[in-house]
Amino acid sequence: MSTASTSSHALPGPPNIAERLRPARRTGAVPALHYRPAVPADPEKAAELDRRLEAWARELDLFPAAWKGDFSGFQFGRAVVLQHPGGLDLDRLTVAGKLLLAENIVDSCYCEEDEGRGGSRRGLGGPLIIAQSALDPYHGIPELEEEWREGIRADGPLRSYHFALTDFASFATPSQTDRFVHDIARLHLGYLAEAAWMETGYLPRVWEYLVMRQFNNFRPCLSIVDAVDGYELPEQLYARPEIQRITALACNATTIVNDLYSFTKELASDPDHLNLPQVVAANDRRGLKAAYLKSVGIHNRIMDAFEEESAALAATSPLIARYAEGLAAWVSGNHEWHATNTNRYHLPDYW
Repeated sequence: MSTASTSSHALPGPPNIAERLRPARRTGAVPALHYRPAVPADPEKAAELDRRLEAWARELDLFPAAWKGDFSGFQFGRAVVLQHPGGLDLDRLTVAGKLLLAENIVDSCYCEEDEGRGGSRRGLGGPLIIAQSALDPYHGIPELEEEWREGIRADGPLRSYHFALTDFASFATPSQTDRFVHDIARLHLGYLAEAAWMETGYLPRVWEYLVMRQFNNFRPCLSIVDAVDGYELPEQLYARPEIQRITALACNATTIVNDLYSFTKELASDPDHLNLPQVVAANDRRGLKAAYLKSVGIHNRIMDAFEEESAALAATSPLIARYAEGLAAWVSGNHEWHATNTNRYHLPDYW
């Protein structure tokens, strides 16, 4: 997108800047948000996953020094148990947690400037293409392949990607593994779009923002539900447009949930951070409260579409029904994790 188009669409921020400074006072679920209850998380299973994941991360030296004390607050183990209630066994749940942890490490260390871990929007494409190679290996002459391997081993985020995928591939089929690799590429494309807009000061239209978030979202986590549950939705079914659509709708709903629950956290750390309420406020020239409530409505319409269309598809095939159920469980578990993780999230005082 050219600089000229960037400047031509720039809009002023929401009129009531004082709203940015209003303290958050609420916890729990967003009022009026459409969600289904999650299967309760077994606390012992969650604790065991946390133990395994932290041991793995310490063994591979994945945590930057700035991450001291952050692990327990994120609740990785509880997130995975909530999101994958049909997980076949603890080993598969552990690998799902490794992939989730790796994605967060890459995002935090490469993309997030405000977290003090060396991330930068400027020139982000370079680090991300190398990160992609940690999953989609370089092939060339032996001596250059060895240099590439040394480069992957030398960096914590790259090690996290490489070893998490290695463990995933030990039980997933080649098709499921390739699916994940391509979904990470989608994620990286979304990271790059967001970084470019932030660097140039471009304010996306609401539809443009949601397109970006369809790539920069949780899809790599949702599209592995069949592998974690111990079966495969075959490629010829998974690739069907209607299956791709319910997958995208589920991912988009979970991403807007993240925008809504992380809203006050992002305002406090980076007032210019792009999220759906901010983008709606600027485009509609309305206050943040009205924009936030409109964003809840957008989520609900997407959630309704997911539930209606996945139910219709589930009636056509037991295997599709199982996959749709896994997507729905991930959506519910993701909401429960956000709504109850008071270490990270609080709601604005808009009700």
